Amino acid sequence: MDSSVSESGWVPEPVTTDTDEYVRAALSAVTTVDTTLSSRDGWVGYLDTWFTPDTRYNESDRAARMKAAQLELRQAVVFPQEMWDQMASQAGRVAGSVPGDVVLSAVPEDVSGDMRIGTADVEMVFTQTDGSGAESSYTEQVRVSVQVLCGPESVPAPDSPQQAGDCKVVRYFTEPVEG
Repeated sequence: MDSSVSESGWVPEPVTTDTDEYVRAALSAVTTVDTTLSSRDGWVGYLDTWFTPDTRYNESDRAARMKAAQLELRQAVVFPQEMWDQMASQAGRVAGSVPGDVVLSAVPEDVSGDMRIGTADVEMVFTQTDGSGAESSYTEQVRVSVQVLCGPESVPAPDSPQQAGDCKVVRYFTEPVEG
């Protein structure tokens, strides 16, 4: 999509109908940030553009359900403000990637068959600078799940080359979903 978001330390959202490719990008996006190039609010606001409504619900309930999924992202999935502030005090950045397999499973009550839950191990490389300017890094691994919709009912991000049918995030989970 918009590769200029990399200038903010973020992962560009791909324009694709390939579920595996999209899940990898979505899991990387939620674990990749550079506190020297952006704010937490800016980053999470950008992640909001990856979302599409959950088509398992009535049309009248979809917007509220999407807002709830975005709130869950802010409160229980991404780095909390306190951790962001600590990373920022050390010019911190994190690069998330999915080096291994993505496990795709069906979404309960999805009659369209267009939704999948993708679960994978995400490798996060944390880099920070100490008071003398020396950098150090360490790696952590976390298992993360995201629900995506890759079908005709996905809603493209405004002012983007996306089309209905391209993959979009429905929700991130606070715990991995093994299916």
